[in-house]
Amino acid sequence: MLDISTGKIVRVIALTREYGPDSPYLRDYISGLNEDEQISLVACMWIGRESFSADEIDEALETARQERTAPTEDYLAGMPELASFLEDGMDALGINVADEEDRLRERG
Repeated sequence: MLDISTGKIVRVIALTREYGPDSPYLRDYISGLNEDEQISLVACMWIGRESFSADEIDEALETARQERTAPTEDYLAGMPELASFLEDGMDALGINVADEEDRLRERG
């Protein structure tokens, strides 16, 4: 399973939508995540873009760990569809994005 909270993934989605995938706000947020959280974020994105299926989560996590060469924020910043990929990945993993988005807005 992912080693990152749903709230943090939703925060990445929100920052991507509000400021764009190459935003310094998004880069700063991602760079502030620990290594396991960054690896989980990449694995979730890969599942969302269908590089891996939800059943292959362990393989996606291991691949993300092994292929981690550039800073995660640089890798993800180059993806215009980052927010959609993350949402699709969460949906594939059975994580309810809408509930967490509502909680994030309430904290606002």
